[in-house]
Amino acid sequence: MSVLSIENLSYRYPNAEMQALNNVSLNVEKGEFVVLCGPTGAGKTTLCRCMLGLIPHFFGGEMSGNVLVLGIDTRYTKPSRLAAKVGLVFQNPEDQLIAMSVEEELAFGPENLGLSRDEIKKRIEETLSLVNIRELKDRAPSELSSGQQQKVAIAAVLAMNPEILILDEPTSMIDPRSAIEITQFLKKLNKERGVTVIVAEHRLDNLVSSADKIVVIHNGRVLRIGPPKEVLASNDLLEIGVAVPRIIQLVNRLKKAGVKIDNLPLTVEEAISVLRGIS
Repeated sequence: MSVLSIENLSYRYPNAEMQALNNVSLNVEKGEFVVLCGPTGAGKTTLCRCMLGLIPHFFGGEMSGNVLVLGIDTRYTKPSRLAAKVGLVFQNPEDQLIAMSVEEELAFGPENLGLSRDEIKKRIEETLSLVNIRELKDRAPSELSSGQQQKVAIAAVLAMNPEILILDEPTSMIDPRSAIEITQFLKKLNKERGVTVIVAEHRLDNLVSSADKIVVIHNGRVLRIGPPKEVLASNDLLEIGVAVPRIIQLVNRLKKAGVKIDNLPLTVEEAISVLRGIS
């Protein structure tokens, strides 16, 4: 079952000469973990905005094609209506943290959905435990580290109980350790709770082993789409600025040099196993 269907989507920002997206088509199935990758300026953020209806409603511009989210056409639906079903976490968590405490931050979305006080309290408690940030409950978001702020931003979206979670470069402004924690949590959320996760990201090392599908975007177009082992086996991704995980770069170089490797490893552990088997 497709929860997101994009067909022939093109978009140009107001007063821009070039199109940000050009004839993009993409389907995401319920429960999938999808990674959007590509160089800076490829169109990843623009595509995320289209998925929530921020384009065209907030950004204006010229849009053609169709974007259906859970069967809802984003062109004719306000983002506020979609927010109950689709959550978007921005690249910079400070851009979406507005409350004086973490508890108030988590309450903001459910309050705007008109939920009862008991239901809001229940969601706050569940989400604090889910994201493992209970100790931050009474802290001011502005006083937290970047990694903690990113967790709070994710928690605030999860308190809305979205069916789809979209994250725009969630690890770009945090340290490597926090990045690993965030990606591990996203994997758990996807596998154990069945939330459809779509991540636009440069750091692929911690994501590729859990991704069902990788979408490579370049110059506003979908260059490649498919399972990680198929997409990342291509040697030309580095040339266009895709941050291919280093272990995959190594294996691709070995294959290019004539070493026979049938199964592309996605992690260091897999690579060790594969390389040990080479005679």
